[in-house]
Amino acid sequence: MIPERLAALRQEMEKRDIAVYIVPTADFHESEYVGEYFKARRFITGFTGSAGTAVITRTKAGLWTDGRYFVQAAKQLEGTTVTLYRMGEEDVPTVDEYVEQTLKEGGTIGFDGRVINGRWGAKLQQIAEKKHGKLYVQEDLIGQIWKDRPPMSKEPVWILDEAYSGRSTKDKLAAVREKMKEKGAEVHLLASLYDIAWLLNVRGNDISYVPVVLSYLALTQEQCIWFLQEEVVDDTLREYLQKNGITTRPYEAFYEYVKTLENQTILLNRAVVNTKICNNLPESAQMIDAEDPTLEMKAVKNETEISNTRKAHVKDAVAMCRFMYWLKKNVGKIPMTEISASDYLESLRREQEGLLDLSFDTICGYADHGAIVHYAATPESDVPLKPEGLLLVDSGGHYLEGTTDITRTFALGPVTEEMKADFTRVCRSNMNLANARFLYGCSGMNLDIIAREPFWEAGLDFKHGTGHGVGYVLNVHEGPNAFRYKGTEDRPGGAVFEEGMVTTDEPGIYIEGKYGIRLENELVCQKGEKNEYGQFMYFENLTYVPFDLDAIDPKQMTEVEKKRLNDYHANVYKVVSPYLQGEELAWLKEATRAI
Repeated sequence: MIPERLAALRQEMEKRDIAVYIVPTADFHESEYVGEYFKARRFITGFTGSAGTAVITRTKAGLWTDGRYFVQAAKQLEGTTVTLYRMGEEDVPTVDEYVEQTLKEGGTIGFDGRVINGRWGAKLQQIAEKKHGKLYVQEDLIGQIWKDRPPMSKEPVWILDEAYSGRSTKDKLAAVREKMKEKGAEVHLLASLYDIAWLLNVRGNDISYVPVVLSYLALTQEQCIWFLQEEVVDDTLREYLQKNGITTRPYEAFYEYVKTLENQTILLNRAVVNTKICNNLPESAQMIDAEDPTLEMKAVKNETEISNTRKAHVKDAVAMCRFMYWLKKNVGKIPMTEISASDYLESLRREQEGLLDLSFDTICGYADHGAIVHYAATPESDVPLKPEGLLLVDSGGHYLEGTTDITRTFALGPVTEEMKADFTRVCRSNMNLANARFLYGCSGMNLDIIAREPFWEAGLDFKHGTGHGVGYVLNVHEGPNAFRYKGTEDRPGGAVFEEGMVTTDEPGIYIEGKYGIRLENELVCQKGEKNEYGQFMYFENLTYVPFDLDAIDPKQMTEVEKKRLNDYHANVYKVVSPYLQGEELAWLKEATRAI
């Protein structure tokens, strides 16, 4: 199937004299996850992971993805003629390096200008010019060959009440307009679906597990124009928008609108705004290429959001604890597989009041499947759970009160000493980071080593960040805050942790062909003591679920580390015990015992 699709694409490339065609994992808004309509990279390669870029030439095809997906991608690309390029590995070229090496003199680089952001598009333009070539970005060639492509999503839109958002839309718009003034911008163009949803206090369902609305936004001091599929605007939403001074226009009209911004000073983030939009801006317009002001505004949760998030985590903890009890009690006694266990956990979450949806597709990987960082069980890969070994479950929910993300690894029965040693190392790592105390001004780059130290001391590591920001009833992966030891192009030093930022703490270890262990909690950054040395900061743990003591080896922990774990478990029992009864309550007491 994939070789036939590649052949069809190459025919279209040949018609247009395109030498290299790039297919990223993206919609028109640089969203991390994308709707079914936008899964062009999956269509052309067969790889189903959420991150990766395909590059197709007349004779070769490659897929670039990161360490989370090496195992999965290698399996899914078998027999496709697509070569896996393991990003970040020694001697593996980047996509741009490969394109430059491959492109012959006078050659053409092609891509859909709506799915590659303006900054990357400009780099590709430079590569083409070096070879005296050009770009071809006016057509979606995948769309030419994808005959049964799903339609673009048009899900209903709903309003997030101020009781949950904690801040009115008018107040948010005023704050962004103030930032525009500071930067000297007359127009602000916003393409990020998460930022638009946050700014307007609206939510939708145009991406699975991500409650956003396909749309663009243009903001001036006098106008706020929301470009969306107007069929989704009902009377309630229309009244709400009018009250907040927001007008609507058709989704596709945004590309013509930006052409009218003659002689305007425009604030936009070219890392999010796509190449076609950037190309449509008048030459007379002056661009301020900078982060969207909403990025940090939404990352710093207000008091209402933090209070609500705590409530969401209590609900989530009740579901997770009931799942853990059920799993421990029934494994080996009743039929149970990765998919059936995942479904049971979802049913427990759906019993909780205020659940809107899962926050992502649950990862439930038993034994060697746990070593695939973003494993997704299918009917073909689904395996029975046995009363032995380890089960990794990464899951979460969107509640009206907030978004949760939690990973637990469970001992389903006897585990080896090697498993216990690795589990204890991961637990130490998680607790070390959660208990960090630091001066204001630190970023995730400063703090990441606290988590990795138990790994690095043993010559080990994990090929993903230690944690990511979490949106409020939005994308479960949110910037700019994160724990990672390497900076990014936009933030070489990482984002400074501010009071109110919510970030995950999720170290892991993955032994290919054997097992995986990851333990993940959410942390909210808080202000601590202020003295002559400055403002100290700390983290409050938002997640209230036990770590499986059946997989812990206390002999490998210091007294300080054991106290941290015991204190955490004492708090878990205090928070969750009022919601459990009988056998479940007795189990929780044992599961949170002091070691």
